[in-house]
Amino acid sequence: MPDGEKMGVLTRARRNVSRRKIRASLVIIALSLSVAILVTIPTGIMANQEAAEKLSADYDKYLQRMETEIATASTLIEINLLPGFSDFDLSKPPQGDGGTNVGSVRDGMNTQTYFNDTAVANITAMEGVAAAIPFLEKDEGTLVNQTTQFGQFEFLEKEYTIVGVPLDNYLLSNYPILPTDITEGRTLTEGDTNAVLLSQNLTEHFGVGLNDQVNILGTNFTVVGIYTTTVRQEMLNLYMSLPEAQTITENEGKITRIDVYAENEDAVGEVQTAITEMYPEFTVRTSESRLKSLKLMAESQGQLLENAEANLAETQAVAYMEIGIAVVATSMIVLFTMLYTVRERTHEIGVLKAIGFSNGNIMNQFMLEGMVLSIVAGIVGVVIGLIGAPVLTQLLITGFGSPSRNSGPQGVGIGGGVMSVDISRGLMQSSIAAPTAEILLLVFAGAVMLGVVGSLYPAWRASKTSPMEALKRE
Repeated sequence: MPDGEKMGVLTRARRNVSRRKIRASLVIIALSLSVAILVTIPTGIMANQEAAEKLSADYDKYLQRMETEIATASTLIEINLLPGFSDFDLSKPPQGDGGTNVGSVRDGMNTQTYFNDTAVANITAMEGVAAAIPFLEKDEGTLVNQTTQFGQFEFLEKEYTIVGVPLDNYLLSNYPILPTDITEGRTLTEGDTNAVLLSQNLTEHFGVGLNDQVNILGTNFTVVGIYTTTVRQEMLNLYMSLPEAQTITENEGKITRIDVYAENEDAVGEVQTAITEMYPEFTVRTSESRLKSLKLMAESQGQLLENAEANLAETQAVAYMEIGIAVVATSMIVLFTMLYTVRERTHEIGVLKAIGFSNGNIMNQFMLEGMVLSIVAGIVGVVIGLIGAPVLTQLLITGFGSPSRNSGPQGVGIGGGVMSVDISRGLMQSSIAAPTAEILLLVFAGAVMLGVVGSLYPAWRASKTSPMEALKRE
C-alpha cells in the first residue's frame, strides 16, 4: 500500500477514534444527568412524605390544644383594669367599693397597670366560679428616646416579659396557665423556687441553656425548662412563680390580670354581672367572640392540612412521571448510541468475524461497551445527585409554598395571649434532603441494568451482521 494511502487510513482511523471519544463523553454526560434525576426525585418524594407525616402529627397536637382551648374558652372570663383607671396612684383607694387599690407604672409610652391580688379571693368566693387565676406581667427592656413632630417621647423597647403565675398543681393541671410545648427540661411545678421557664427566643437573648443560671432583675434563677410557641406574645415570655415575680418587680401583692373560669357555660353571664357590680373599674370580657374565632381557626387549619395533602399527592404524581421519563430517556440514549456504534463499526464487525470471532463474542463486546458506559455515567450521576440533591430536587419537584412565619390565621386571644398557628410551615423546604445510601445503590444498579437492556438489541444486531456484507462497507 502506498504511503499516501497509509496516511489516509491512519488519519481516518484517528478521526474515528476522536469522534468516538467525543460521542462517549456526550453520552456519559447525558446518562449521568438522567441518573442524577433518578437520585434526586425519589429523595424529594421521601422528604415530602416525611414532611407530610410531621405535618399530620403537628396538626394532631395542634388540634388537641385547640380542643382544650375551646373547652376552657367557653367558660373563660378575662379581667383587666379599665384604661380610665390607669392614672390612679397606687397609694390611693379607688372610688368604687371593690377596694382594688388600682394604680399604674409608666415607662415612657409604655403603661402597665396593677391592682391588689385580694380581688382574687373575693372573685373565687362568688357563686358559679370554678377558679380565679391571677397573673402578673411586667415588660423589661431599654428606655429609648424618640423625637417626633409632637415632641420627644420615651418608650420601652421590650426585650422580655416576666410572667408570674400561681404554681398550684390543681390549677396547672386543669387550666392553660403555662406553655405546653416543652422542648427541653420540664415545666414549672408546685414548690419550685428560683426557677424559670424560658422561651427558645430568650435562651438566645440571655445566652443560656437548660439548667443554667439566668439573672433577672438582680436575682439568679435556674432554667428548668425551655419551650417553643407559635403565639407571638409568648415568644418573649419567661415564667416564674407569682410571689417571686411580685418581689423582683417590686409589686408585692399586685397583679395585672385575672382569668376567671365559670363552673359551666350557663354560669358565665351571672359571674360576669357579679364581677362587674363588685368591681366597676374592671374590664370584664367573656370569650364568646374568641370562641367563635377559635372554631374558625380549627376549620381553617384543617383545610390547610387537606390542601397540603392534596398538593403532596399531585407533586408525587408529577415526580413519578418524571422518574418514568428519566428511565425511558436513559434506555433510549443507550439504545440509539449503541445502534449508531454498530452502524459505524459494521466494517470492523466484518473483520472480527472474518478472523474467527463468534456471534457470542461480538454480542458480548457490544454489551460490555454499553455496560461500561452505564457504569461510568452511573458513578458520575450518583456523585452529581449526592452533591446537588437539595437544589436539583427543588427544580425537579414542585415544592410546597413557603409561607412566612406569621402567615395564616391569627389574632385569637386566649388567656391574655394571641394564638397564631400556621401548620403548613411544616412543609417549608420539604424538598431539601440528602439521598440515602439505599437510593444511591438502587439507582446505580438500575442505571447499569438499563445500560445492559439498552445494549441488548444493538449487540444482537451486531452479532447477526453478515461478514461478507460488513466487509463491503468502509
